[in-house]
Amino acid sequence: MSLFSNMEQKKIHTPYGSPSEMITVGDFNDQKVAFLSRHGKGHVISPSNVNYRANIFALKQVGVTRLLSVSAVGSLRENIHPGELVVPDQFIDLTRNRKNTFFEGSQVVHVSAADPFCPSLRNQLAQSLSRTKISFHAAGTYVCIEGPRFSTKAESKLFQVWGVTSSA
Repeated sequence: MSLFSNMEQKKIHTPYGSPSEMITVGDFNDQKVAFLSRHGKGHVISPSNVNYRANIFALKQVGVTRLLSVSAVGSLRENIHPGELVVPDQFIDLTRNRKNTFFEGSQVVHVSAADPFCPSLRNQLAQSLSRTKISFHAAGTYVCIEGPRFSTKAESKLFQVWGVTSSA
């Protein structure tokens, strides 16, 4: 049984290579949605090998205008317990090896990341979560390090000093 009705699989080719897998498009609660597992079917792609640009480009090609990414991360705050959700409003990107732009060559583009998450989507998520029994935090700072390794104890202590909420 699927969460989607009117479901179809779409294979998308991108100028950045292949996405992690085919995109599942369908209807969910009267909304058109698309799903793409960033680690591929069966969780077979290591975090450092995920082709993030291809994934995002492919989702845009099927009409996605808002992107929601879910991740299992570790809490760096005493007040955030296992099983609780955080809807982040900021992030720190400490990755080193992944391509971090769609704009290469002679095209020079500057993109503000001051407010990196869509406030409307964050608000909708917080409102939806408040109608459930799920414990959540409506703001937080996420630090992303180069997987598949996790942070050292020293790094985690540094992230806590920086005010980071969670890391992966």
